[in-house]
Amino acid sequence: MASIAMAASLRTFLRPHRCHLLLRQRRSLSASAAPASAAATSTVIRRSVVEVLRERGLVEATTSESLGSASASPRELKAYCGFDPTAESLHLGNLLGLVALSWFRRCGHTAVALVGGATGRVGDPSGKSAERPELDLAAVETNSNAIKSLISQILDRAPEPSQHSQSGKNLNLEQNEQALVNSGEKMGSFQILDNYDWWKDITLLDFLKEVGRFARVGTMIAKEGVKKRLMSEDGMSYTEFTYQLLQGYDFLYMFRNMGVNVQIGGSDQWGNITAGTELIRKILQVEGAHGLTFPLLLKSDGTKFGKTEDGAIWLSAKMLSPYKFYQYFFSVPDIDVIRFMKILTFMSLDEIQELEESMKKPGYVPNTIQRRLAEEVTRFVHGEEGLEEALKATEALRPGAQTQLDSQTIEGIADDVPSCSLPYGQVLKSPLVDLAVSTGLLASKSAVRRLIKQGGLYLNNIRIDSEDKLVEEGDVVDGKVLLLSAGKKNKMVVRIS
Repeated sequence: MASIAMAASLRTFLRPHRCHLLLRQRRSLSASAAPASAAATSTVIRRSVVEVLRERGLVEATTSESLGSASASPRELKAYCGFDPTAESLHLGNLLGLVALSWFRRCGHTAVALVGGATGRVGDPSGKSAERPELDLAAVETNSNAIKSLISQILDRAPEPSQHSQSGKNLNLEQNEQALVNSGEKMGSFQILDNYDWWKDITLLDFLKEVGRFARVGTMIAKEGVKKRLMSEDGMSYTEFTYQLLQGYDFLYMFRNMGVNVQIGGSDQWGNITAGTELIRKILQVEGAHGLTFPLLLKSDGTKFGKTEDGAIWLSAKMLSPYKFYQYFFSVPDIDVIRFMKILTFMSLDEIQELEESMKKPGYVPNTIQRRLAEEVTRFVHGEEGLEEALKATEALRPGAQTQLDSQTIEGIADDVPSCSLPYGQVLKSPLVDLAVSTGLLASKSAVRRLIKQGGLYLNNIRIDSEDKLVEEGDVVDGKVLLLSAGKKNKMVVRIS
């Protein structure tokens, strides 16, 4: 009796999807019966999004070679990438997922960003050496809402397929990108979903019956990420072990109910992605679910790009200013800058190649390519306003710049550089040599004097040539702040109370 009831339950579970497949097959047959001449006049062969991503170094692996041909057909794909709300902002490692989703949009497909309001409460063990700290429900909800808003803003900035950005101006694509979309076809749309919307109604018994019985423990243990954790000193909890099934069911649910047929993610997500394609094949007994992974964002030395001594490079302006975000990309080494330009921007490959060749020519100004990379990525993440803010601060805070400083500009970087507060009486008429030491800009008076002789000490971007310089009333910007600089990078904001 139990087996009969289970079979009936499974038939009920599968029936909506099989009906959906029959409808799609009938529509496909109807479409193929249309006159060939009509198809010829309305369709232009478009370029495969997989081909575009592969050319730019954004494909690590695919679950099937058929994904390439499927993405070049007139039929629209729906590709999703997941983002767990482990913090109030996404970080630089998540940016590749947003860029890849935007390329699906630019090639006429639908991009789906899935926020893990449910899976974020478990924690993805992929690439982790220990279990993630548990988040309370209020934190998960707060983080989810913040990330949804951030994703919406960033995906909405993806440039139209018929245009790309060049120094803030929209120009026609180079010839090698003209075939990105069909003639007259509009850019694909995007959706933002939360997996808590369906997980909140699923009981453990339902999950074990509908999903768990189709998962083979041997296959789950064989996943690379699981094997590494099982061999580690801390091992892996049962909660983390089930994560691949939770993510796999997300794919199955969206495939069945929303037509989502591609999952993308970093290379560390391969096990989770294939768990989803396997569940779809076993439970729904259909093909057509695809997976694609892109390389992790690494520097040429193999270390993660986006990790600093101060922590992660956040995408939200509330957690990291556009100025500091811009500066991080401006400091990318020459050996990495072209590769990052290919994978993180929407510039044409022809233009990137021209820039790469310019680096080898006599007279090339150092950091010219880095400046362009910083502008493109900052515009995508923070918009034109964020880029303008970053450029204004960068220019105004450059030692020796002729730009007139104001207190608002100085305060704008106060969160990104060391700062202190001093009484007005302690600052006015104080020797600058003493102030540079008391604020912590330099360690000793001898170091300050040595820097002055080398022409490297600046007060409000003005170079100081005399060791006897005293701080005058006119040096205090708007009567509120001072900016001390030791060379180009070391700065100290001094607030006057």
